[in-house]
Amino acid sequence: MVEGRCPICRKQVLREGNRWWPFCSDRCELIDLGRWATEAYRIPGEAADLEGNVAEEQEFPSNQARAGKA
Repeated sequence: MVEGRCPICRKQVLREGNRWWPFCSDRCELIDLGRWATEAYRIPGEAADLEGNVAEEQEFPSNQARAGKA
């Protein structure tokens, strides 16, 4: 039997039969999801450069057809 603590409320949690594992309840699972959605959780590191997206600037055959170049 695997045991742990809910990462939100720190209650003791058993994995067996718990559909919300690693959380203790749907409430804690939704709190965690909300934190990800509002970007409350951050991964340390340098910020990404979002100015120039190389993929959008390249000429692909599908882009040329839409632009009337094909």
